[in-house]
Amino acid sequence: MIRAAVLPAVGAPLEITGIELPEPGPGRVRVRLAAAGVCHSDLSLSNGTMRVPVPAVLGHEGAGTVVAVGEGVAHVAPGDGVVLNWAPSCGSCHPCSLGEVWLCVNALNGAADVHARAADGRELHPGLNVAAFAEETVVAAHCVLPAPEGVPLTDAALLGCAVLTGWGAVHHAARVRAGETVAVFGVGGVGLATLQAARIAGASAIVAVDVSPEKEELARAAGATDYVVASEGTAREIRKLTGGHGVDVAVECAGRAVAIRTAWESTRRGGRTTVVGIGGKDQQVSFNALELFHWGRTLSGCVYGNSDPAADLPVIAAHIRDGRFDLGALVTERITLEGIPGAFEAMLAGRGGRALVVF
Repeated sequence: MIRAAVLPAVGAPLEITGIELPEPGPGRVRVRLAAAGVCHSDLSLSNGTMRVPVPAVLGHEGAGTVVAVGEGVAHVAPGDGVVLNWAPSCGSCHPCSLGEVWLCVNALNGAADVHARAADGRELHPGLNVAAFAEETVVAAHCVLPAPEGVPLTDAALLGCAVLTGWGAVHHAARVRAGETVAVFGVGGVGLATLQAARIAGASAIVAVDVSPEKEELARAAGATDYVVASEGTAREIRKLTGGHGVDVAVECAGRAVAIRTAWESTRRGGRTTVVGIGGKDQQVSFNALELFHWGRTLSGCVYGNSDPAADLPVIAAHIRDGRFDLGALVTERITLEGIPGAFEAMLAGRGGRALVVF
């Protein structure tokens, strides 16, 4: 019996309870978690913005140590450190055949599986394949990647979502070039990773935008050269900071219609606006046909940073080891499983960066 955070039903409070995991069968791996990040997507799963089968063990950003492997697993062994990959690509669907592995249509098939059983016998599903809000988990072999050498496992947990998403948003989706100006909307875990990625990309000016004035110090430590508290005048303020033009690239990390629209308006004519945040169906963004023509901007979505984890993790790890990327700067609170509901409340209130569950 291990302890886990279980979502009993959509909109219900999390239950910190004991669960029974099966032994890893063929092609499966059992992992003892070192840490798990609390991502806004977990909140979206709990409140129904994103739908998964319930009851479920949430948590999709984590790292730990392999405890046991099933038949046919050769790329990891007991004792190995691993990073959990919540969106593994199948390699054979149409997007995968195009090299767009982040759009794999089969990536979340495992979320419908029976993952474990609660003490009362209820069947539990893995929220986004990996069920990281637990002391241990059993996952498909392609959901684990070898942890980078020289990166503590507690920090490596952040590589599983926030860092890959922020890094990819800058280097893959928006393709920020050295000397360009960048605005990042939303200074949570993903936003802080995006700021660091923009700095590493060589952006000449990096404007961080958030509703909370208290996040300025966090943002500047991550690489922001300017900080704007979100208001109706945000786009005008950003244009003033960029010679009246607007930024070359705006990255929206909040998933809110007003932030997406403001990011668009903050982007120069011919610039790029990349939407990373996951909003609900009720978050409607509108544009008129004339402005689309006149501004010539590109508006694009971004899934998991448009990243290939197997290819991107070694690159990011090199920046971490060389001191260019600071994983610790993303974390504003270290908590236990019991602290996850409080971390959700902090997200809703716009407080802090990444909360990290440390086991």
